[in-house]
Amino acid sequence: MTQIGNQTDGKATDLSQPLPQGIKPEDLVDFYRRMITVRTIDERIWMMNRQGKVPIAASCQGHEAAQLGTLLAAEKDGNCFFFPYYRDLAIKMSVGLSPTQVMLSFMGKEGDPYSNARQFPLQGADLPHNVIQLSNVVAAGLTQSVGYSMACKMQGDERVTLVYFGDGAASQGETHEAMNFAGVHKLPVIFVCENNGYAISVPQRLQMGIGDVANRAEGYGFPGVIVDGLDLLASYEATREAIAHARREGPVLLEMKLERLMPHTTDDDDTRYRPKEEIESARTRDPVQAFGNFMLEQGYLTEEQQEEIRAAARRAINEATDAADAAQPPDASNLHQHVYAS
Repeated sequence: MTQIGNQTDGKATDLSQPLPQGIKPEDLVDFYRRMITVRTIDERIWMMNRQGKVPIAASCQGHEAAQLGTLLAAEKDGNCFFFPYYRDLAIKMSVGLSPTQVMLSFMGKEGDPYSNARQFPLQGADLPHNVIQLSNVVAAGLTQSVGYSMACKMQGDERVTLVYFGDGAASQGETHEAMNFAGVHKLPVIFVCENNGYAISVPQRLQMGIGDVANRAEGYGFPGVIVDGLDLLASYEATREAIAHARREGPVLLEMKLERLMPHTTDDDDTRYRPKEEIESARTRDPVQAFGNFMLEQGYLTEEQQEEIRAAARRAINEATDAADAAQPPDASNLHQHVYAS
């Protein structure tokens, strides 16, 4: 088991060394823009839920650096496929969805790019962007991703599959089945565990007898790596190395240690099971704030440029919210489309 990156305290990451292999400052500016856009729309979605216009949402706040770090590595590689889970808004949006498409999905309107508003927000398939998430059943995506990876290997396709899940999913039987099968067949798949320490309301110490999910990889015959999931560059480096390993030798388990800054979903009240001090402490390790500080200290952006990026994100989300709010719900006469054969 390996550890990559250092836990952050909300301050800028100290990187006196050169940027990681394959990364340029303009890449970081691009991903900072994506991170700010995702955080802005995530906050708006939560607000719209409180207004009764978004039925339910699972926030990605606190998970952005891990998700975007893996995406940056996958984009640099150019031949990856994603099986995200319900908290992976940063991935699903940043692969190419517009803010309006995202808001249409969360508000259940015609034009939802995944299921045309027939499922949980952004649940279904987005094949133009190499994304599948067919179910919110915990851990179901792992077995699906391994089947996809097996098919790629049988067809001689060198594509690497990345599948994402939470620490709660790591306690499900499907996870064992998927990792065992992948290890036996040495499949080019990366298991990305976004470990925020809670399976809904159950802390990790009450759901498993180990401190690190990455320890389990050894039992399946492949590497397990602990990563600072609050650090975008650490997440990028770990994923870049994992992609190379997966294509050459087989699976890798990346355990992204991070924070869930919001309740489990908009239907949850995390103050019932998380001490106030713990929540406040988690917020001091906000990866968006940390990455913004890093960009300032390294001179990649000025405060004025950061404000311009935030203002542009607000304008885009305002326009998307208005467009989705004005859109029509799906035509009820098409309710059975794609469900029953005609």
